Amino acid sequence: MIEQVFNFSTGDEKAVERVLFDENIHYLHMVFNEGEGLPEHYSNSNVYMTVIRGTLSIGLNEQDIHEYGAGTLLKIPVNTKMNVKNLGSATLELIVVKAPAPKS
Repeated sequence: MIEQVFNFSTGDEKAVERVLFDENIHYLHMVFNEGEGLPEHYSNSNVYMTVIRGTLSIGLNEQDIHEYGAGTLLKIPVNTKMNVKNLGSATLELIVVKAPAPKS
């Protein structure tokens, strides 16, 4: 078999899953319910964040929180302060790709 297969959850429970971490990319799957999210942090690579379902509420650096719905892809540069939350009532599901893969 040439291909490698990776799986991630398909439910509504909170999840931050490291689906694929290699020398090229970091590929994460995240699920957040109302009021959940990530601790505020700085991006350690270029971040490509795809909203699969729900509404992403995100504050970047010092700007106000912006909201993005399903079918949206965000490109966030390295060293950007990120505040990722689900402020809506629907379950938020994200795919996050870091490229190039962070060195640390």
